[in-house]
Formats: sequence, structure tokens, C-alpha cells
Amino acid sequence: MKTPARVSAASSITASIGATWTRFWFTPAGPWPLAVVRILGGLLALALWASYAGDLETWFGPFGMISPALLGAWRSPYAVSLFDLTTSSTGLLVAYGLGGLVLVAVTIGLATPVTTVLGAIAFAAILHRGPMLVGPADDVVAVILWCLAIGRSGDSLSVDRLVGAWLGRSAPRPSVRTRIALGLLQVHAAVIAGAAAVAQLKGDVWWNGTAAWWLAARAESPLVDLTGVFLQSEYLMNLVTHAIVFFEIVFAVGLWFRAVRRPLALAGVVAWPLIGLLAGEPFWGLALAVLSVGCWPPDSVPGTESGATSVLFPPIG
Repeated sequence: MKTPARVSAASSITASIGATWTRFWFTPAGPWPLAVVRILGGLLALALWASYAGDLETWFGPFGMISPALLGAWRSPYAVSLFDLTTSSTGLLVAYGLGGLVLVAVTIGLATPVTTVLGAIAFAAILHRGPMLVGPADDVVAVILWCLAIGRSGDSLSVDRLVGAWLGRSAPRPSVRTRIALGLLQVHAAVIAGAAAVAQLKGDVWWNGTAAWWLAARAESPLVDLTGVFLQSEYLMNLVTHAIVFFEIVFAVGLWFRAVRRPLALAGVVAWPLIGLLAGEPFWGLALAVLSVGCWPPDSVPGTESGATSVLFPPIG
């Protein structure tokens, strides 16, 4: 039989968990951090979108390499893409051009309640049209775009805000929708970093310290050739290898603690692009840097309202 003390303790723990959950997801957030994510994520999405331009007809045209039969072998039978409807070269070019214009509108913050949703759909459509071409950066950018569609990403640093100010509208107030979007960005940043660390720890090269060499030596990888440096110093090679895993673990765990979230978010903006360069995935590194921006505590960012946002990232427990 449970004693009153045990019942009281269980109720206190349940109430604490519920309060932490509510504060994390539903405390209104100021617009500045998500606006920065919108600009940086939009630019990255445009860069990835533009990478299809040179071979658009070759891949997706009526007589392109990715035929309906090949697509069916790669894609789930329940997956769809708006590009499936383009049965001519003209239709393909029009759809591609319109998608690019939507992503431009997202980046500059024009009609964001509509364009962020359309941008996420357009980006997902081109990924579903050529799933075998999708890289890790594409997946992360798709997540960023959907988070922008959920939050009020046009409330700051946007054409929408300039028009609103010109019309005499008051500044947007902190929003629960924005807080949910920032929370989702933080969750995805932690999960991706944790998954990367777990995957690496399954390989012997990450334990014996030689993984940095193998990354640098891959023919398709090096934008910066570090093989000569690693040949001269085995200790440096081991240090870089273990530092990558250490950073990923600390990043994945530390984001949930207020005391270290700010320096970790700042470190992520610098560290992820460097890891991406070494791994030969620069866009993936930049995409994770954008996720890191979304993890920055709003009460430390210029333009946020301290009274409404100082509790956005409460300590766990």
C-alpha cells in the first residue's frame, strides 16, 4: 500500500515533468532566432535547389535517366511528388522555376504564412522525384523548411515585417508556434548529433583514432587536403578523430542544459562546417550549423524581449 509520502513524491515528480514539458514547448518565443534560421536555411535550400539546374532534363525529363520504373524501385509506393505531374520538358522547367521563386520568397520573408509551406512542399517534391540523388544535407534542409512552416518565421528580418511596419502595425508578439518550431529544431539537432556519434562508435577506426585519416584520404572528400598533415603527426590525427566524436556527444547531450546551451550552439556554428569539410559533406555541415542557430537561447539574442523569452529554455529537472 502506498504511503501518503510516496504519493506526494510521485505527484511532485509528475507535476515537475509536466511543467518542464509545457515550458519547453508552449512558452511564447520571440521571432529573432527563427528569422535568422529562415534566412540561412533559405539560402542553403536555394543552393541545393540550384545544384539540380544543370542536369534537370537529364535526370527528370520525359526521357531522363530516372524513369518511372527506376523511380518505383527506389521509392515507396505511397510516396508522391509534384514533379511526377510534369510530363514535358516545358512543364518540368516551369515547376522547377516556380519552386525556386518560392524558396527566394521564403529567404527574404515574403508572404511567409504561405510561402514557407509551399517551399517545404516544393523541396520535398524534388527529393521524392530523385531519391537516389538525395544526400544528408538535403534531409536536414527539408527538416529546417518544415520547421519554418510551423513557426512564425516572417515576424522579423523580413519583407512581411517591413510591410507591416509601413502599414503601422505593431511589432509581432512572442508566439507559441515559434517556440514549437525552435523546439523541433533543437530536438532534431540533438538527435542528428547523437545518431552520428552512435554510428561512428560502431566502427573501429573511430576507436583507434584513424578515422580522420580515412575521411581526408577519400578521393571524393577533401575540399581541404589534410593527409600530409596527418602523415606528419599521428597524435594530431588521433586528436581530430576523438574530438569529433566527443563534440557530437557533448552537443547532443548538452543542448538540454541551460548552462551550456549557449556556448554549445555557438560552437556548433563553427564546428559543424569544419566537420563537414573534413567529411566531404560541406552542405551537411552548413545545415547542422543552421540547426545550431535555432538552438541559441533567445534571451541572449538582440531583438528578443527578455520578459517573455527568458524562460524559453528552462533547466531540465
